[in-house]
Amino acid sequence: MQDRPHAAELAEAVREFIETEVLPGIDEPRLRFRVLVAANGLGILERELRLGAPLVRREVESLGRLLGRADPAPDDLEELRRRAGDLNRELVRRIRAGDPPEGTLAHLLATVADKLRVASPRYLERYR
Repeated sequence: MQDRPHAAELAEAVREFIETEVLPGIDEPRLRFRVLVAANGLGILERELRLGAPLVRREVESLGRLLGRADPAPDDLEELRRRAGDLNRELVRRIRAGDPPEGTLAHLLATVADKLRVASPRYLERYR
């Protein structure tokens, strides 16, 4: 573990540098687009570092309730992600079999909203 600046602060600093110092001097459209994509990617990284673990935990807990699983959610983020994948595959199987658990739509709407909080929060705000 590093002292400050930590990963989120570094990503923020690089993104801000790109947006305020680099982008204004770029006139070539293709390069400008690519730099905007890089800045957007850093913004996603910042939000993932800040929000990712709590949102994955919330998804795992919601899936557990939905599927009737009482297992406690693991503390390790990678294990949480594996559990989310396993539970999502089970939910998909049930949906495809025509047996979605009650509350599936509410779970899916909440999960998609959480994913948008990381990937594109402005899109989420536009449609609320």
